[in-house]
Amino acid sequence: MWDEAFPSFLIGLREGLEAGLIVSILVATLVRFDRKGRLPQVWTGVAAAVAVSLSFGAVLTFTAANLSGHAQEAFGGILSLIAVGFVTAMVFWMRRSARSLSAEIRSKVEASLALGAGALVLTSFLAVAREGLETSLFLWTNVRTAGESTGPLIGAAVGLVLAAGLCWGLYRRALKMNLTRFFTITGAGLIVIAAGVLGYGLRDLQESGLVGGSTSYAFDLSGHLDAQSWYATLVQGTLNLTVTMTVLQVVAYVAYLCIVMTLFLQGLRAGQAVPAAGKTAEKTAEQAAEQTEEKATEAAAGTTAPAASGRPRWVLPAALVAVPAVVAGAVIAVSDGKKDSAATVAVSEQECGKGFTAPLPGQQVFQMRNTGDKVSEVYLVNPASGAVYGEVEGLAPGTTRALTATIGTGDYAWRCVPTGGKSVTSASVHVTGGSEVKAVKPVGDGDLNAPLDAYKDYVNKGLATLMTQSQKLQADIHGGDLATARADWLTAHLQYASLGAAYGTFADLDGKIDGRADGLPDKTADPGFTGFLRLEYGLWHGQSAADLTPVADGLARDVATLVHDFPTQDFDPADLPLRAHEILENTLQFELTGDTDMGSGTSLATTQANLAGTQELLTLLQPLLDERDPQVLVRVNTGMKRVGDLVAAARTADGWTPLDKLPADARRRLNGATGQLLEDLSPIPALLEIRKAA
Repeated sequence: MWDEAFPSFLIGLREGLEAGLIVSILVATLVRFDRKGRLPQVWTGVAAAVAVSLSFGAVLTFTAANLSGHAQEAFGGILSLIAVGFVTAMVFWMRRSARSLSAEIRSKVEASLALGAGALVLTSFLAVAREGLETSLFLWTNVRTAGESTGPLIGAAVGLVLAAGLCWGLYRRALKMNLTRFFTITGAGLIVIAAGVLGYGLRDLQESGLVGGSTSYAFDLSGHLDAQSWYATLVQGTLNLTVTMTVLQVVAYVAYLCIVMTLFLQGLRAGQAVPAAGKTAEKTAEQAAEQTEEKATEAAAGTTAPAASGRPRWVLPAALVAVPAVVAGAVIAVSDGKKDSAATVAVSEQECGKGFTAPLPGQQVFQMRNTGDKVSEVYLVNPASGAVYGEVEGLAPGTTRALTATIGTGDYAWRCVPTGGKSVTSASVHVTGGSEVKAVKPVGDGDLNAPLDAYKDYVNKGLATLMTQSQKLQADIHGGDLATARADWLTAHLQYASLGAAYGTFADLDGKIDGRADGLPDKTADPGFTGFLRLEYGLWHGQSAADLTPVADGLARDVATLVHDFPTQDFDPADLPLRAHEILENTLQFELTGDTDMGSGTSLATTQANLAGTQELLTLLQPLLDERDPQVLVRVNTGMKRVGDLVAAARTADGWTPLDKLPADARRRLNGATGQLLEDLSPIPALLEIRKAA
């Protein structure tokens, strides 16, 4: 977590120290003018600035939460670029203005004293609010980059607390520090961090579609580096450099770093002949400690400007603190209200969509109540295309369930599909003022027929090959040639593994042909342990040909039965999209843990065959996927190549490297890449789910 906390710690420390020095100057100036009675006005302005900063963070958070996925990427990317601009300007402003900061603030305080309480509150508010808004924006960006809030918030809190302690020490003359060196080092560090935020922001914009080049990679080190390792996490958390970056990210990162860092360092060298900003700041802190030794000579010294006639003194301070909080609360209430205030929508053949009115843009929660007498499915659809924005399945009569959907500009209607009844579509409503929201084109009952027929043909041909191979393996064992049997066993087993999408239709035969010993009373000695893995165990544990002959005969017999039965077996079309994810899910669970290795050390060969089976399935599903989300296969194909390259690297001239002999770092990379590939594959079942709305 500390790697994610560091950037926020640095911004909290630096911005906190800047704000603290400004407050110290304000307080010191009032004390020197013998105006301690005006200090509450300074603290009121500071409190208002803090409230505005927190409100700003809340507005950013709840605005992003109500956007669609692509809109969130665009929103986050744009704000990341703004944050980079703020941080860059802040670094150069502090380098340029530190020498005159004390005199500038003192002159503003003197002018405010003559104008009254409101002017002094406003002066302190403006002086501190800029730092607070910068901190909120950069912290929000860091939270989004890290993907979680705990680390960045802890880092910022520690930085702010440390900054407060340093300011107190400087004010009380209990501490001395070279502020010039401090702001130089932290400025350089923030420039490096901002370069990473720039790259991350551009990647967000690429993923949102606003900027091109999302698939033009400058490098992809995922095949060589484990993205989950401590060192990769450290670099990503602190510098926002990832194992895979696009050309635009790298060019922007290098260009920003070279140009901004050069200008920053040149400015430092140009200012060496001028008294250091840190000394000025230290003198300011020392002057604050002198407090009552210097007295102002103005006529108003020792007095407090009266409050405006007829207005209590607390009105202005209370308003400045309360208004930002009220604004943030209103934004939150509106956001929550949009989710909670949606009317209940009826679901039935007679009342489909009753109670539905044009919703507000953003994320909405609809309460769907089945007012009919049949179990129903209900879909929020585009009435023209039938594309689905949200759905509830199996809604029983008399029950209510929530449906969450992101609403953008366009037409919306409800489609109610009662079990055994007629599909009914409600009247449509038109929504304006929102961003574009991508809906899922529904898959109908017949859409998967062509891929299914093609895959059945692939499996039938594969099974015919498998039968020949299993008979060859049977003959090897009958002839006592166990060395050849080991080679032929691997060939036949990989052929079977490549048919992974058909496992669901092999029924009990799959357990006989490729079942594991797990769960059997006598494990590997159990009579129910048969098929490829039983043969593997015997061939690599010194069992004789006579011992293995019954096993080989049983395998050949079961394969022949499967070849005969498969053409007449039911193959649910909905299984195809599911298998696209499940094949490699099983691979990660069994092959890549070594659970199915019975001695041959060929788990990685089986993994390669599973990849081939998955690729065959994806090729057949590609037309349907491209219609719905073309980027899914772009990501999946990249992941397939990454995992395939890692697996292929484990094959040497001497054969396959056993999983337990694979270097630990290579094994971590393979597991990490496979896990990421499963994440990339996970949308496919939902995209290609057969919906009755079609």
